[in-house]
Amino acid sequence: MPYRSPLLEAPRVVAPPEGHPEAGVPWHWGDPFAEQRTATRGVVVIDRSHREIIAVRGEERLSWLHLLISQHVTELADNAGTEALVLDSQGHIDTHVVLAHTGAAVHLDSDPGPVATSALPRGGKQTLLEYLEAMKFWAKVDISDETGDLALLTVLGPDSGKVLDVELGTAPYAVAALPGGGFARRMPWPTRDAVDLAVPRDQFTQWWQRLTDAGARPAGTWAFDALRVESRHARLGVDTDERTIPHEVGWIGTAAHVAKGCYRGQETVAKVHNVGRPPRYLALLHIDGSPEITPETGDPVRLGERVVGRIGSVVQHHELGPIALALVKRSVPAAAELLAGAEDRVVQAVVDPDSVPGEHAAPGREAAQRLRG
Repeated sequence: MPYRSPLLEAPRVVAPPEGHPEAGVPWHWGDPFAEQRTATRGVVVIDRSHREIIAVRGEERLSWLHLLISQHVTELADNAGTEALVLDSQGHIDTHVVLAHTGAAVHLDSDPGPVATSALPRGGKQTLLEYLEAMKFWAKVDISDETGDLALLTVLGPDSGKVLDVELGTAPYAVAALPGGGFARRMPWPTRDAVDLAVPRDQFTQWWQRLTDAGARPAGTWAFDALRVESRHARLGVDTDERTIPHEVGWIGTAAHVAKGCYRGQETVAKVHNVGRPPRYLALLHIDGSPEITPETGDPVRLGERVVGRIGSVVQHHELGPIALALVKRSVPAAAELLAGAEDRVVQAVVDPDSVPGEHAAPGREAAQRLRG
């Protein structure tokens, strides 16, 4: 059965449309733009309980994970976290995870669904849990699916400290155990004051009530995605395709370590890092909203008649209007007038100049301003 959050039964909740990547949790609570504004000026709490959570325990948990993922974790301190990837042999991204090391366990949470694909022949798919189990061999680790035991809530906003009763360090990815089970983890995105709470699932509604009673406004994944897109943080499977490498979506450093070896796909990571020119980059597109249509995930981006990119996340932002993330070729000029979409949903778009690698072209800024206006 598909997951369905208990909060979807609450008054005023609007569920995502059918087939949406965030299916199973609230999309918004009646006013998505006000929810976004509160997330930037006050504090909101967002139900992300559809994310999958895996725990790795045992004396070799760090050394074993170090061999499988793209991040350097052999010396990951207790009460610390990071981001990491599972890559295929060509360096393409199979899985993105966020880690939290607390007590005797490393927790890995990821978007739901079978996303690790390259370990199987003929394009077969497997879950992250299945992949980890297949790579266990004789390692002294214990792997468990804790999705049924822990549920994720995310608190966003400059006033987040006012609703959180937990001692949590200020460094990105700082982790603290929660009383009664679970953990808190500070995140550097989609806003600089984001905190993830992995709470016991049987206490999920009580935690939600506690946070809203303390002043956090209920918000949906629409608000989370709008701020994520604004900050240019990719969502696996939406902003990536089967050819995406970490350099194209800004995951070098944050999720992929360029100096460590001994993990699948490391050769590509090192080679492209040394050359310094991945074939594509993740651009923030400003979309012309006057036609009241928007492109969809997977639609092409064209420069004239030539396809130069692929649309990923598309959102309505409370200040920027319709915006999208797109993987576009490095050759696309900052000031280029693009067409985004397919069939009857083709609209004008322009790359935000601040998202162009190494460029801040005035013509591009002027083009973006015209569409915003």
